[in-house]
Amino acid sequence: MHYVILGAAESGVGAALLAQAKGHTVFVSDRGAIQPRYQEKLSQAGIRFEENQHTLEEVLKADEVVKSPGIPEKAPVIQALRAQGTPIISEIELAGRYTRAQCICITGTNGKTTTTLLTHHLLKEAGLNVGLAGNVGYSLAEQVVENAHDYYVVELSSFQLDDTYEFQPWVSVLLNITPDHLDRYGYSLESYAQAKLRITQSQDSEQYFIYNADDENIQRYFPAALRPVIQLPFSLHRRPDFQLAGYYTREDCLCTNLVPGMGLDGEEVSVASSPLIGQHNRQNMLAAVLCARIAGLTAEQIEAGLGTFRNADHRLQPVGEIGGVKFINDSKATNVEAAWYALDGIRQPIIWIAGGTDKGNDYSSLIPLAASRVKALVCLGVNNEKLKTSFGEVVPHVEETQSVVTAVRRAAALAAPGDVVLLSPACASFDLFRNYEDRGRQFAAAVSGLQHAQSAPEATE
Repeated sequence: MHYVILGAAESGVGAALLAQAKGHTVFVSDRGAIQPRYQEKLSQAGIRFEENQHTLEEVLKADEVVKSPGIPEKAPVIQALRAQGTPIISEIELAGRYTRAQCICITGTNGKTTTTLLTHHLLKEAGLNVGLAGNVGYSLAEQVVENAHDYYVVELSSFQLDDTYEFQPWVSVLLNITPDHLDRYGYSLESYAQAKLRITQSQDSEQYFIYNADDENIQRYFPAALRPVIQLPFSLHRRPDFQLAGYYTREDCLCTNLVPGMGLDGEEVSVASSPLIGQHNRQNMLAAVLCARIAGLTAEQIEAGLGTFRNADHRLQPVGEIGGVKFINDSKATNVEAAWYALDGIRQPIIWIAGGTDKGNDYSSLIPLAASRVKALVCLGVNNEKLKTSFGEVVPHVEETQSVVTAVRRAAALAAPGDVVLLSPACASFDLFRNYEDRGRQFAAAVSGLQHAQSAPEATE
């Protein structure tokens, strides 16, 4: 067969290498520039490629096309292929054809990366031969060339699921469905939900579907009665209306039962050693622990793994403590909902650093939390008027700055021992920073600088 791969970043190059390794001819086309490291991989493998254009004559020769998740359906090159009837699949679909490894696949609007990294960590720490792939930045197809793993934990976005058809996860996980990326789905929440639910479309009665029973949109769009898959719903609480596979019995203890409804006692797992903060992370932990239990891990193995986990940077990440005040970097919270999770998850009084490029934000959902938990708000942005208007009445002290160093210094001065200084911007970062990682790194550096300044011996004359 002749494959054309559209897009030459991580997933596209991985797909090209796999298709070639399986004996197919391959041509790679990218509308933009191809990064040098990806050019080198393609050249070393002897794969033809073009950049800064899609030559339609070449693209339309394909027997099958693998497209990058970032290319929208309305792109002219996709429209031309559809008109010709050429099958278009995703890198994930291609990889699934060539691996017998057990794939644990995780999707949802929020929490995907944390749950994926935690599940991978638990399995790896227990000694399983497990790979990490998908939306976390590693191509599944490229890893399948070597096929060196017995298990893969794969983070999947709705864009990656859009062009899957027969891909069969051993375990699929759906954490939540909230409005996001609706511009790709005709501004229809139902279309977006259906994209997420593609994760379970090909599963059979020997495979598992773990999902959040507390999420109304999953309940609305998942036709539970019609799917032959083993269903394992989880919840933060015991619920009479669901036969739950996982729920919390106490704040720091959860119960898992892989055969819900059989009246068997579940196994308890303590999550007391986990560094993860907040209600949404309690849901993420439930999902990861259920995946680990399906993979055969004991409660002891899971508890040990939870204690050694470090989450991805910039997600409710502790970055220091000064004089009994904890500093937490949640720069990844670029929208209101993510900031809500942070404010809701921290039980101590908060000095909140927020602000940036406002994406038409509606802050009303944060006002009750700000009123009950936030002692002071330090606005860190070019234009802070909307933040000041929204929270000026409910937060006792509001000030603003355009310097991250000043923001950290002022927050430390406003905090008392036992308080938390939280960077959770609720906004994009493009006014003062390159991106949310840059903002998070500068925040962590400012905290470190203040720690050194305060621990230095007093200068003497």
